[in-house]
Amino acid sequence: MTAAGFSTAAPEAALAALFVPFAGGELSLPADGRALFLRARAGVRLRELARPSWLCEQSFLPFADELARCGLRVGEPAEGETFPLVLLLPPRQRDEARALFARALDHLAPGGTLVASMAKAEGAKSGEADLARLAGTTGSLSKHHGRVFWATPDPDAIDRALQDEWRALDAPRETLDGWWSRPGLFAWDRVDRASALLAAHFPADLGGRVADLGAGYGYLSTQLIEHCPGIAALDLYEAEARALEPARRNVANALHAAGRDLPVNVHWHDVTRGLPQRYDVIVSNPPFHLGRADLPELGRAFIASAADALTARGRLLIVANRHLPYEALLAARFADVRALAMQDGFKVIEARGVRA
Repeated sequence: MTAAGFSTAAPEAALAALFVPFAGGELSLPADGRALFLRARAGVRLRELARPSWLCEQSFLPFADELARCGLRVGEPAEGETFPLVLLLPPRQRDEARALFARALDHLAPGGTLVASMAKAEGAKSGEADLARLAGTTGSLSKHHGRVFWATPDPDAIDRALQDEWRALDAPRETLDGWWSRPGLFAWDRVDRASALLAAHFPADLGGRVADLGAGYGYLSTQLIEHCPGIAALDLYEAEARALEPARRNVANALHAAGRDLPVNVHWHDVTRGLPQRYDVIVSNPPFHLGRADLPELGRAFIASAADALTARGRLLIVANRHLPYEALLAARFADVRALAMQDGFKVIEARGVRA
């Protein structure tokens, strides 16, 4: 459990299926005990099987923290470092998954085995087909509503041109609208409608020290830079490390276009654990999902952290789906709460006057 009280346990379908071929004898753990687990998630079977020499990589900070609390080694492999076993939980977004397959092969030792697992409803068949296309023949099993598939490729049989092409899919890129982003980020290839609605209702008099919580690739921050000249400093907080570089690029472009010299910092940070500084203004399009499930506790945790970090006369501006039950918490934490807009199934709310 995180500090906000929501579980970061791995999706059972993918993680449970991942270890089925080891339990059934189709695959064996490497003799030297070394393994790399990309997009690792905490779970009972991982804790049972993992050895101190395993390296778990996870770019989403709450999940990385959960792995560390389970006593697992969390970090990134060195460039050129290889392992006899590489495990991965590919994401649903196909470009992002293909880039992960390509990168996994970069870290697979000759004669090593790459093992991937996906929920059947999250693109498992496509993932298996992609791995086969890249690395050759695969084995597979289905169980626990998930599908695990693997390959022990001959290095000479790997399609290196395709691997180079797919590896590049994860690099930050400009979207058709001119935003730096990368596949798999929230609303990665478009401006999210809720965020655009919030930005359209930024009061021009916002100023002082400002924070953008759950900043993603930085869209809201660019709009603050463009439309709110009173801002003195800006901090972006984002739990997904893959979003940080696109956010930096978008903010730099916005500063250049506005001709402004403004202190801006982009932080890899779990907002639900609180904020390290106090602010005059906080803006957010708070998340309310883990995977595909609604989890309004996430949004409430963002609101609570914002209230704790605002100055006495500070202002919070958020956007949310109309059905999300945030009003009671806002009324408990702020003296003045008002709706600025109700449109297209979203609500924009401004809250002022933090209650002591």
